[in-house]
Amino acid sequence: MERRDIRNIAIIAHVDHGKTTLVDAMLRQSGIFRDPSQMTDRVMDSNDLERERGITILSKTTAIKYEDITINIVDTPGHADFGGEVERILSMVDGALLVVDANEGPMPQTRYVLQKALKAGIKPIVVLNKMDREGARPHEVIDQVLELFIDLEATDEQLEFPVLYASAKQGIASLEPVILPDGSLKPLFDTIVQEIPFPVGDDTAPLQILVTTLDHDDYLGRMAIGRITQGQVSLNQTVGVVDHDGAVRRARLSKIFGRLGLKRIELESARMGDIVTLAGIPDVNIGETITDPDNPAPLPPIVVDEPTLTILIGVNTSPFAGQEGQYVTSRHLRDRLMREQERNVALRVEETEDAEVFRVSGRGELHLGILLEQMRREGYEMEVSKPEVIMHQTPEGLMEPIEHLYLDVPDEYVGPVMELLGPRKAEMLHMGQAGPSQTRLEFIIPARGLLGFRTAFVNQTRGYGIMNHLFEGYQPYSGPIEEAPRGALVAIEAGVTTSYALDNAQQRGILFVGPGTPVYAGMVVGENSRPTDLELNVCKKKHVTNMRSSTSDEGVHLSPPRPLTLDVALEYVKSDELVEITPKSVRLRKATLDKTLRKREKIQRL
Repeated sequence: MERRDIRNIAIIAHVDHGKTTLVDAMLRQSGIFRDPSQMTDRVMDSNDLERERGITILSKTTAIKYEDITINIVDTPGHADFGGEVERILSMVDGALLVVDANEGPMPQTRYVLQKALKAGIKPIVVLNKMDREGARPHEVIDQVLELFIDLEATDEQLEFPVLYASAKQGIASLEPVILPDGSLKPLFDTIVQEIPFPVGDDTAPLQILVTTLDHDDYLGRMAIGRITQGQVSLNQTVGVVDHDGAVRRARLSKIFGRLGLKRIELESARMGDIVTLAGIPDVNIGETITDPDNPAPLPPIVVDEPTLTILIGVNTSPFAGQEGQYVTSRHLRDRLMREQERNVALRVEETEDAEVFRVSGRGELHLGILLEQMRREGYEMEVSKPEVIMHQTPEGLMEPIEHLYLDVPDEYVGPVMELLGPRKAEMLHMGQAGPSQTRLEFIIPARGLLGFRTAFVNQTRGYGIMNHLFEGYQPYSGPIEEAPRGALVAIEAGVTTSYALDNAQQRGILFVGPGTPVYAGMVVGENSRPTDLELNVCKKKHVTNMRSSTSDEGVHLSPPRPLTLDVALEYVKSDELVEITPKSVRLRKATLDKTLRKREKIQRL
């Protein structure tokens, strides 16, 4: 049976190539909004963190009507750290819009998401976006896209991809490399209808729905989202849920929802090819199959790449514990992390010998950092260890994850950047022009070598460098990487910082705190200018005497402290330190707060 009234597509692209803006334009021109001017920009980035960072983190589904056809659209993340989101939703779609910047061309994340899409056998349509900008070079970029398809071993059918030229910001698409001011997205809609395969399946066969996403409603509880591969569902129907071990449990559907624009619409029934949200299955998980309870037909589970980075998350044990957070116990932490693992398939959560500490593994620093930022905003307190790379022990020996690093650097900073990468075991693959006065560098580098590199790279290039990296695979361990020695300024007593004490401390290094900041003994308050740790009193007050001098009443001039954000702290923390995270604060502290015990541990290590 054929569903010619439906097209299911994903939108995939590198970060900032305009896929979410293109979805905005498609929603505006589809006619489903009474007043399109009331729509906000980047309407699909509904999460606060997505809006703040300007990136898509979670894949989301919407639908538009074009003539008599429903086009279900899935907006996907463009960052490789959230590749689990991309791999999950590809089973729901038959085609993909590959959005490429007409100036920059295919970028590293473009390669990553396209590789996943081609492997899933999806029909691609290439959209060259930002054609209205100066520097657009459509012919060269199309050649680069074709080379990328060939490099990724696309099939002959996939290589015959249609090309559209667009300005998502203006809401215009064209079949020719000329953007007319009075254009619209009609050529794009027509191409989707003509080129993207419609769903084909059997409405009378046993029901099959692979759960690819979870949603939550305060009244309905957990809800499963997936595409009906075959069969039909109706309200109050009894279904079977096949878990990862093959066991079947029964459940009754209380609600069936479809999508139209940004709204959920209630349905009495749905059939093969529809993307639906189902309520009434309280303990459903991603990767399970919803099927006929009497004739179960499970689908292959979702397979995603393994995590490469791990951290320890524990209960906050600092003297300031419990002052700012609402959820501070190990039970709260455990419940929250287990819930996250259910809907974030690329995440792994394990319990450790210590009941108050959990090992959490993910795709990269951004993947883990977003989780920690979400938790602190929800009111959780925790302390986090230095991120570590996950090694694999094989019969051939110890293997470590390797990353393919892409850098676009202004010509004058190429030398200093290469000096940064030398001690990190990086091997250069390619060096060429990336644009006027810009050099593109490509390296193979151990994932260990990238820990803490982003901040150093941004500082070295004065913020003008662009960095991307992709997981390449595993290769034999390449030996220890010497960390640049970095000393810390450590508070020696609890109290509130004073300008008088900080004036003396700032001569020793860079401060993380300003005057009037509560501190405790063992808290890292700055970076020492020397490679060793220095303990000092930042709460010392000026003695009051009746002596006068010509300089006694001179004002104290403090340099602004370096702001310690969560991302910076995760890159900055050393192996003997922890990051204390609360809803209002991010602090660095020594793992052992007591000064005497720290000295004893140091002697034992020596």
